[in-house]
Amino acid sequence: MFQYPAIFERDPKAGSYTVNFPDFGYGVTQGATLADAEEMAADLLASLMMDCMETRADFPKAGKSRGKVIRQVALPVLLDAKANLYVAMRAAGVRKAELARRLGCQKSQIDRLLDFKNSTRMEQMEAAFRVLEKKLVIEVQNAA
Repeated sequence: MFQYPAIFERDPKAGSYTVNFPDFGYGVTQGATLADAEEMAADLLASLMMDCMETRADFPKAGKSRGKVIRQVALPVLLDAKANLYVAMRAAGVRKAELARRLGCQKSQIDRLLDFKNSTRMEQMEAAFRVLEKKLVIEVQNAA
């Protein structure tokens, strides 16, 4: 599961929160309340990871920031599966065109498969992992 530490800084005057992910080195968001800031942080994390995918970069390793208010922010399950497919493709040295050939589909379908803004059926994700000799596993855990 992709999860990154985020720094939540409260502005005492406005009462709002500013959020950034130090592991990415750029990007900031804010929310009027802590709940808003958490929601915006999840959106920012998805945007930062999409940016890595678009530039064909590796995702940064999740680190820790000392002395700051840290909250772990995770991707939603489907986006996490898409991010893991991207990592699996890079590890196997398989480009989109090759994955499309293996799946017997158009490259544009692979673009949609990896697009965080596109809804994807789990069957499609499972098929993509299968041709990469991987298995998609979903686990249910108690809420923290």
